[in-house]
Amino acid sequence: MVIEDGRIAWVGASRSAPSADARFDAGGRAVIPGFVDSHSHLVFAGDRTAEFNARMSGASYTAGGIRTTVAATRAASDAELDANVARYLGEALRQGTTVLECKSGYGLTVEDEARALRIAGRHTDETTYLGAHVVPPDYADDPAAYVELVTGPMLDACVPYARWVDVFCERGAFDGDQARAILTAGAKRGLTPRVHANQLTEGPGVQLAVELGAASADHCTHLSDADVAALASAADTTVATLLPGAEFSTRARYPDARRLLDAGATVALSTDCNPGSSFTSSVPFCIAIAVREMGMTPDEALWSATAGGAAALRRTDVGRVTVGARADLALLDAPSHVHLAYRPGVPLVAAVWRGGELVAGAA
Repeated sequence: MVIEDGRIAWVGASRSAPSADARFDAGGRAVIPGFVDSHSHLVFAGDRTAEFNARMSGASYTAGGIRTTVAATRAASDAELDANVARYLGEALRQGTTVLECKSGYGLTVEDEARALRIAGRHTDETTYLGAHVVPPDYADDPAAYVELVTGPMLDACVPYARWVDVFCERGAFDGDQARAILTAGAKRGLTPRVHANQLTEGPGVQLAVELGAASADHCTHLSDADVAALASAADTTVATLLPGAEFSTRARYPDARRLLDAGATVALSTDCNPGSSFTSSVPFCIAIAVREMGMTPDEALWSATAGGAAALRRTDVGRVTVGARADLALLDAPSHVHLAYRPGVPLVAAVWRGGELVAGAA
């Protein structure tokens, strides 16, 4: 592979390689595309260890824990939130993630949602407005008024800092009609929809994502046959993004990736890194779970964590080793990508390049 001006200029057999200014020999180790993590929630403060401990001791998971993080995030300074984002992005980078989407959703006021997106935008271009994460306590008696806020003044404040609009369409969060109103309002302002869909129960989220041409339906844990068929029919438009870290951390049933793949859906794998239900920044960990628990082959899992994530962000310049793609690469201290699942929990990423520049590890 030859890299020029931060992009892949040539790929082929070494005996046919054109000349280059500098040479790096991987020494039999595998080089893969950098991971594209298309779903994360990194602008937050506080700690939910007690909630996790309770779940591991028998309590069930509900969306209500989000409000704990909202209170801590509102109270945090800009500097504290910025440092947290930088910390977790650094973690992810060292584990091979070269593109990462980041949502708001832990402010739930006009000022705090806009602040979250401004902070996220300092670190990534893939920013998502998630004012519709849950209804905050101050609107508990009037959720319709909160939807009006999310589709009105809050949207106005957040549009300049976001590329995407998302909604948690789930029991305990927003129903189908509310979600449609929020996503439609965002789309009218130029934001492309994404949907937290069918995580806790079967519901309208997946169908709504397909109907509105959303870039992704995320979670997809509880799917009817009609949901699977809809995602398969929209494979070129709406990606089924699976987030096994959430099921791991909530002791829930894993999504059935095999069912989706066999139906012809496009599948992405992402971390859902957040402080409550999936506090991991490790895509390799999610790959190992997907292979062991979700019916994916190692090849499928790697594709879903790279090109699949890129598809969920509607990008063709990352997530692949092809001529013209940005030179985002991870060097594995292993002869094959299969080792990502074969050796779970082992830090196999030895070096990371982004745009052709070494940004983590040592080659």
